[in-house]
Amino acid sequence: MKSGKTTKLAGTAILAALVVVFDYTLKFSGLKIPFPWAPFLKFDFTGIPIVLTLLLYGLSSSGATSIVACIAIIARSGDVVGATSKAIAEFATVSGMAAGLHLSGRYKKAVSVVAGVALRIAVMSVSNLIILPSYYGMPYSVAVGLLSVIGAFNAIQGGMTVLVGYALYEAYIRRVPTKQMKPTK
Repeated sequence: MKSGKTTKLAGTAILAALVVVFDYTLKFSGLKIPFPWAPFLKFDFTGIPIVLTLLLYGLSSSGATSIVACIAIIARSGDVVGATSKAIAEFATVSGMAAGLHLSGRYKKAVSVVAGVALRIAVMSVSNLIILPSYYGMPYSVAVGLLSVIGAFNAIQGGMTVLVGYALYEAYIRRVPTKQMKPTK
């Protein structure tokens, strides 16, 4: 195995472990913050290491980290639907970011932030239109009515995740200048 592949594997594993630590710590400490208009939605920091994984190692590594988040949430709670929704939301965010990172020019970062948040909102809107009626038995009209609230939550959560992830990435780059952001594969 080449040194680059070993670094990518080790870095991905460390950030995936950090996702698990964040999830368990926030859950058992009671520090997850409920969204005021829909308290069943809660803010957390588990997406930040997934964003860092994208920026440092690429989309495939952030996909693996999203899967680890899903498995950890299932192991902790037994909630397959909630865990899968969380993983889908985070992977949609980094997928949108990855698309934005393929652009060249000075707006690449801004486009990746907007694309990540926009894709998260779109994917989770469609996902909730399927999950809420079929799994939770909610009338379809109620699910449609909740889309604006769910979209607002995903905009705030996604924006926070992406912006904090970028801030940590840029702090890392200032200290380890040999690792530069490149388009993901």
